[in-house]
Amino acid sequence: MTRPRVALIVETSLAYGRAVMRGINRYIVANGPWSIYLELHDLFAPPPAWLADWNGDGIISRSTTPELAEIILSKGIPAVDMTDRKLFDGLNHLFTNNAVVGQLAAAHLTERGFRHFAFCGFTEHRWSRERREGFAAALNGIPHSSYECFETPWDSTSNFSWEEQQAAIAAWLSKLPKPVGIMACNDLRGQHVLDACRNLELAVPEAVAVIGVDNEELVCDLCDPPLSSVILNPEKIGYEGAALLDRLMAGDTSPPTTTFIDPLGIITRQSTDVLAIDDPQVALAVRLVRENACSGLAVSEILVSVPLSRSVLERRFRKYLGRSPQEELRETQWKRVKQLLAETDLTLEQIARSAGFPHPEYLSVAFKREQGMTPGAYRKQVQTNNEPGRW
Repeated sequence: MTRPRVALIVETSLAYGRAVMRGINRYIVANGPWSIYLELHDLFAPPPAWLADWNGDGIISRSTTPELAEIILSKGIPAVDMTDRKLFDGLNHLFTNNAVVGQLAAAHLTERGFRHFAFCGFTEHRWSRERREGFAAALNGIPHSSYECFETPWDSTSNFSWEEQQAAIAAWLSKLPKPVGIMACNDLRGQHVLDACRNLELAVPEAVAVIGVDNEELVCDLCDPPLSSVILNPEKIGYEGAALLDRLMAGDTSPPTTTFIDPLGIITRQSTDVLAIDDPQVALAVRLVRENACSGLAVSEILVSVPLSRSVLERRFRKYLGRSPQEELRETQWKRVKQLLAETDLTLEQIARSAGFPHPEYLSVAFKREQGMTPGAYRKQVQTNNEPGRW
């Protein structure tokens, strides 16, 4: 049996492209071998020179340019395009449902009580525009709300330097009403916004909450604070794209289609882990809790920086957060414990020290009382659920 000869022109510098490749591989493993021509290159690279003389059976591309589209159509090679910068007439397309991405981000921010919103994106990219449009449409009709948009060219395709990008974003941020919930078109853009917030000394997430897209974990975790993000489903895009190409290579002559794959959900990290609070004293107190709860902060120390009586502070905390300052301190500690259990191999003693608990034995007993399982059982459950490749 002759194996189909398939060219995979997929960028692998980003986690998205690598996940697409995993999805393609899943399909190949389950449905029979292909002879693969693998082209690993940058998202914006020109088509490979060898393609003009290549006589293969099919192409999957995540880096389609007008030149590549012309080669594919002129040769009549079955192809699936996953490049979400623009549409090419005559090709089958498989993309993320960017309108739903924007809707998820809007819902995430509105659930946290925000009434001022903004979008930070890139010009000249269809995926960014569609996410902006989905975001804005989902916000339409929210009473007493505001919406602003800021876009610049993708800096890898322009001479707009990092310093110029940051200065422009900072000038925009400084004029936005606060507190504001911002959707960044992707995680890289989210990092740009967070960096500008830090330079302006804007409290994140209390004054500015930021959510990105892609859940590029390395980028999200390197952000300060860590970036919340919409989780896409590139593995499914790769799998479904391979299945579509297989049908085309088998002789399917249906008209070209565009298929959209919905995102999986949202990972909430510190950049949006807040309720919008228009009381500056409570916002300051919440910021102190988020930054210092794991260092042994006491309510009495909060009151040194926030000029309120203990009873007034507690009443306002319950109004905005539904719990007392002491409960908020402990909730912040529990979030830190869960994060360390899920994402590290630290011992319970190390976790207790990092989260501000006096002894690992106390942490173990308290964790089981609060969470209904031991720290070890929680770690095993979460790490099993987060194994790579689950979708």
